[in-house]
Amino acid sequence: MINLKNCIRSIPDYPKKGILFYDIATLLANGEALKETINRMADSISALKPDYICGIDARGFVIGASVAEKLGIGFVMVRKKGKLPGEVVSRSYTLEYGENTLEIQKDIMKPGSKVVLCDDLLATGGTANAAIELIKSVGVSVVHAAFIIELNFLNGRNNISVPVSSLIQYDE
Repeated sequence: MINLKNCIRSIPDYPKKGILFYDIATLLANGEALKETINRMADSISALKPDYICGIDARGFVIGASVAEKLGIGFVMVRKKGKLPGEVVSRSYTLEYGENTLEIQKDIMKPGSKVVLCDDLLATGGTANAAIELIKSVGVSVVHAAFIIELNFLNGRNNISVPVSSLIQYDE
């Protein structure tokens, strides 16, 4: 089994001074680590029998679409404002270093479906919580949120209304 933590690069002072950024680009570039990441995430959520995986723009697309393919289910994009065609539903939220708006296509999922949210990183939980509330607003149930990395010291899982799992945890 690969130690996935060894495949993550730390970049200080990005995107602004004082923030230590955990970069999954090095994990994605390592074929064996990427395959193990997708397999472990898929294995951790398969018993939930979701109908869809939703991934958050943009790194969540890479992970979420791969997990969905592994499980043989659909993938749905949660995108930044203005990037999706058709009728969309929006939700604005604040980040630790700014503000953003997420959107999802209103008619893309069947009402009553079960969804798992996948993304690369859980920090404060603001983005994930906004995505969960946005997904719920189109009549589906979010049953879990799965992340590659969780920054335990920011207590993000306390701000999320669904069960959370992560493959790698950092305590500082």
